[in-house]
Amino acid sequence: MTRNSLAPRTASALPRYPGYTPRRDAGLGAYEAVLARAGFTPVAGIDEAGRGACAGPLVVAAVVLEHGNIKRLTGLADSKLLTAAAREDAYAEILARALDWHVVVIGSDQIDAAGLHVCNVSGMRRAFAGLRCKPGYVLTDGFPVRGLGAPGLAVWKGDRVTASVAAASVIAKVTRDRMMRDLHERYPKYGFDRHKGYSTDEHARALEEHGPCPEHRRSFVNVARVNPAEVPWPDERRMDS
Repeated sequence: MTRNSLAPRTASALPRYPGYTPRRDAGLGAYEAVLARAGFTPVAGIDEAGRGACAGPLVVAAVVLEHGNIKRLTGLADSKLLTAAAREDAYAEILARALDWHVVVIGSDQIDAAGLHVCNVSGMRRAFAGLRCKPGYVLTDGFPVRGLGAPGLAVWKGDRVTASVAAASVIAKVTRDRMMRDLHERYPKYGFDRHKGYSTDEHARALEEHGPCPEHRRSFVNVARVNPAEVPWPDERRMDS
């Protein structure tokens, strides 16, 4: 059996079942098609946005797609490969056709208190638990997540090769981008509407000049090294759920 095979294992033998192994050239719905043939439906995908940012929330989304509808999602792709306008179109299309979806928002103060990876895994569990339907299988991007209550597989670059994870990527990214544009209205000095809280040269200059705002992640090195005496903001950070 290959590492990416989704065939059920038996005690007597571990053969490689061609019908249960996604083909590289089968398109974005290949994993979902294999899982449908194996009887694992519906399939949920989980992904996050904002893990590498030093300001703003971490947003995690879980999306359940009906296998027969995947080919109708003509604008679906990894959110990082789409333009902002194309992501908005894909977002609307996914919400119109998804069987179910759920989004979890984790604030910068929670990330500082618990750590990024802990918040990421917890957010994935909460996003999956918030689904109203009961998926038969779950696909995650990059690393496995235990405690979901359903069989699952971690797929390398899952947002580029599986429809469910790509859909979750789009939902998480669009949700977070909208939130960062709102934060720009509150803290216009940082340019959150442009870099979305990631560590760009523009963002670094704003941090040096103004110090971190309440939405910055103080546990991140580039934020923590700013002289606290220069920070003009009161401690008004809020807890997002």
